[in-house]
Amino acid sequence: MEGARIYLRLGDRVYHDNYEEWGSGAVVEEMTSTVIGGTCLVRILFEDGLQRTFNNDLNHEMCCCHMGIRREYTFDWEAAGRVRRPVSRRLQRY
Repeated sequence: MEGARIYLRLGDRVYHDNYEEWGSGAVVEEMTSTVIGGTCLVRILFEDGLQRTFNNDLNHEMCCCHMGIRREYTFDWEAAGRVRRPVSRRLQRY
């Protein structure tokens, strides 16, 4: 779809800022129109057992990111500890 900027992708883990009682959720369906100016929706299954549908176009003022849906970012500290930078040594000439 032209002009649409997608916020969430299938499988993303999310939560809502204002509705903690919903729990965290996962994107279970993406619906993007092929028609220019069409809708771009995302369906999220929350821990409370309900699926909720939100607008998923960042160019639209009703996008789920503007309505309080946030991605859950995780960081693997163990994997980060295993990353090594190459050692660069300079030869000093006297």
